[in-house]
Amino acid sequence: MRPASAAAAALTAVLGAGAAAVAAGRYASDVALKAPPGRPLPTDPRLTVHANGGDRVTLTRALAALRPGTYGLTGDGCHAIVGPVLDGTAPAADTVVRRLVGVTHGSLDPGARVWLTPQVHIGNPRDALGLDHADVDIPGELGGLPAWFVPARRNTWVIAVHGLGTTREHPMVVMDFLHRQQLPVLSLAYRGDLGAPRSPDGLRHLGETEWRDLDAAIRYAVRYGAEHVVLYGWSTGASMALHAAAHSGLRDRISGLVLDSPVLDWEATLRALASARHTPSALLPLAVRAAQGRTGLRGDRVVEAADTATLRVPTLLIHGPDDTLAPWARSRELAARRPDLVSLHTVVDAPHAAMWNADPTAYEETLRRFLTPLM
Repeated sequence: MRPASAAAAALTAVLGAGAAAVAAGRYASDVALKAPPGRPLPTDPRLTVHANGGDRVTLTRALAALRPGTYGLTGDGCHAIVGPVLDGTAPAADTVVRRLVGVTHGSLDPGARVWLTPQVHIGNPRDALGLDHADVDIPGELGGLPAWFVPARRNTWVIAVHGLGTTREHPMVVMDFLHRQQLPVLSLAYRGDLGAPRSPDGLRHLGETEWRDLDAAIRYAVRYGAEHVVLYGWSTGASMALHAAAHSGLRDRISGLVLDSPVLDWEATLRALASARHTPSALLPLAVRAAQGRTGLRGDRVVEAADTATLRVPTLLIHGPDDTLAPWARSRELAARRPDLVSLHTVVDAPHAAMWNADPTAYEETLRRFLTPLM
């Protein structure tokens, strides 16, 4: 081969390899930027239903199936609520038996593929919890945002915002508790959710643009009687709450933040999701760069929103060391920087955004103590 031809072939190979790497990085970044609400994340292992009878269901034995607490059990065409593991009841070494609270949709037939989710309830607050609510439409910058409003007598409202892999049904895990405290609740669907407008680029921005939909919800709450609001976010919804507290034109109405499993380092979260999708470690930096190039994401924006000089309201962090998607270390650092404002409630044996699920009683007592002075 002549030198010129050899050089051209080598250059073509390099360019081809580079294009393939860029495409792989783009594909890897999709796992966070195109995460469909209400569908399992790559970190949520699929389990098999082995048997279902009475008040118990038998599942494949796995770390996920052994998690303590209460979860939704979801598959294609079915949904149930399961309670704790029933010790000493597994019929085989490769299975585990959990208490079956109830099947809310479809049926748990043997062989069904399911996954545990922190989103326990489906439907709406009336059907799932017996709570009267109104379906409201919040004017957002991209169009109308559907939300549920559960009324109560206090003039401090809680605005609840779900995160990765869930929908506005997720906040129903605490909605009954909040209603007993007489706190009105607004549970928001935001850009990219079912019934809400799409982002202009069709991608999720992990809170960096979505917070403006939360800002619209704050304006709606104030317009309809809220004197103050508490922003309550899970996962990327917690990131949205931090951005809104820092940048909203009505931030003086925000009296507190509740941040469950907050994504304070989106790059770490994206790398964790991409790794769970079996992306080679060498391609993870490309996934991060692809996400930055496609969305304009910046790793320092949420850090700035949680900065010592920016955070001005009492904040409850609820997080734990078993969260593999949002590093718990970031929550500990935030709590250490602002001990005057930030309280950290640590939950063990709980995956991402499932702090309530692991121990509902302790979670709600912590929440009650935090919210009481803000009511």
